[in-house]
Amino acid sequence: MSDLNEVSRKLVAVFAADVEGYSRLMGDDEVGTLKGLTERRAILDKLIGQYRGRIANTAGDSVLAEFGSAVEAVQCAVDAQTALAEANASLKSDHRISFRIGIHIGDVMIRAGDLFGDGVNIAARLQSIAKAGGVCISRATYDQVHKVLPMAFVDLGVQTVKNIQEPVRAYHVAATPTETQEAAFTHFAEVESPPPIPDKPSVAVLPFQNMSGDPEQAYFADGMVEEIITALSRFKSLFVIARNSSFTFKDRAVDIKDVGRALGVRYVLEGSVRKASGKVRITGQLIDAMTGAHLWADRFERDLADIFALQDEITTAVVSAIHPKLLQTEIATRRRPENLTAYDFFLRMMPQYYLATREGMAEAIRLGDRALELDPRYGFVAAIVAACHMLNILCGHSTDPQSDRAEAVRLLRVAMGVDDDDAEKLAFVAATLAFTGDYESSIEIADRSVALNSNSFHAWHGRGTVYRIAGLPEEAIRSQKIAMRLSPVDPLLFQSFNVMGLGLIELGRFDEAVAAAKRALRLNPSFPPAYYCLTSALAHLGREAEAREAAARLLQADPAFTIAGRIAGSAQSSKRIIEGLRKTELPE
Repeated sequence: MSDLNEVSRKLVAVFAADVEGYSRLMGDDEVGTLKGLTERRAILDKLIGQYRGRIANTAGDSVLAEFGSAVEAVQCAVDAQTALAEANASLKSDHRISFRIGIHIGDVMIRAGDLFGDGVNIAARLQSIAKAGGVCISRATYDQVHKVLPMAFVDLGVQTVKNIQEPVRAYHVAATPTETQEAAFTHFAEVESPPPIPDKPSVAVLPFQNMSGDPEQAYFADGMVEEIITALSRFKSLFVIARNSSFTFKDRAVDIKDVGRALGVRYVLEGSVRKASGKVRITGQLIDAMTGAHLWADRFERDLADIFALQDEITTAVVSAIHPKLLQTEIATRRRPENLTAYDFFLRMMPQYYLATREGMAEAIRLGDRALELDPRYGFVAAIVAACHMLNILCGHSTDPQSDRAEAVRLLRVAMGVDDDDAEKLAFVAATLAFTGDYESSIEIADRSVALNSNSFHAWHGRGTVYRIAGLPEEAIRSQKIAMRLSPVDPLLFQSFNVMGLGLIELGRFDEAVAAAKRALRLNPSFPPAYYCLTSALAHLGREAEAREAAARLLQADPAFTIAGRIAGSAQSSKRIIEGLRKTELPE
């Protein structure tokens, strides 16, 4: 006989089952409930044995078992719920005896055949999270089974469970292998309290519909959607639903409003893939899930050659189109005059920042300061307000350049103190820091920004600005071209063209610099830096009358402009740019 106090340990898949509402059922009908429980326990015990599990503990309405295989534990749970649902089918809903099941892979202690330890506790907590008739598993279990079992797994997010130190990521498992999508969809449809809409743009990317009739294209479409989800997730300004949740809607005709409600998102991206004659045609559309309005739609047709390169190309095109569209929609539609949050102040600030006028900068700073009062750790806002203070100096708007510079530096420190992996925040930080003369740090930060999110207009635009200021015009121009390809209608394109124009002057390509400066001014006629770019380039070309006219317009936009002030306002002023300005009648 073994020692009852002897304890051993081993790694197992712990299976915890419990009856939903058992006390109520017993209160209503003790005899009938006990009879029904006995019948259902016979079903459950038989299946546990068939899948090579061992029942360790039983207490009233609960069952605790161990399995040597996570796959067998989950398959047993799903088959058990199917069989138990059939046993309940003829009963009224308030008389049904429904189990909830939780499964976790963990190290357990065994004494006299009973199981103890955190592995058991976590399985029990997962069981309590599961819905009646459902199965809930841990991340450790999911990692072992999701590629093996033909089931739907719905990511329920990180759960804080009682008496367990570390949070546990949980997944809901569909009821039957043949109805995986139906079960997962029902899980969402039955949510009584849908998740609240996050306080920033939130989007779900649904699986694209395969219109080809070719199963191989389904793999291509799914892979591309996964890439789009991953790329969007790099934008810290967005809330993006994980792939496991959005893919539960695969091959279903759904109402976008229902999807938005179930997933707790404002926007939904859907599309289709069709292959024909060596080409693939992909359509995509972005929909406001609250109103059903279509915000963006496009079609892409490419040769079906390198499938991975094609996935990358389409992903970049889609992401670069919808990211700015999401922010523009938020700015245009989100207005709450009372009880404004930090995010609302941020949304109101951005259009003012895009204007780059004296009044716009002042209002952007005011709104940004309000946002920072509500949330002192809003790193992105701190970075943009720092950029506003520096732009005040560069555009001649500042009445106290020394104070603006000091405030910009202070805000850069605030921005760098939080969210170190926010690519767009780092882009603003890098560009503003470059104007202080710290080229080494600004280049390092700009490169990190692009590495974190190569699909971001701001990352490439910031990098181009930094490299131009640091005296590396070729790389600056290349970066701005990438930025413009990513966001061809971005409200900051006037700055991109201006940076390109200044870089082209440094390279002696004055005709191209004139064209770039004129494009910048067509987009924003009140942006002083574009006037001194145009003035310098025209002067270098010997187009004196045009250069004098550009200089006059510069003085209209910035009446206090002087060449010395321009040199002092930027840590790095290209000699070639200054030489061009000095060929005109601009004040020294």
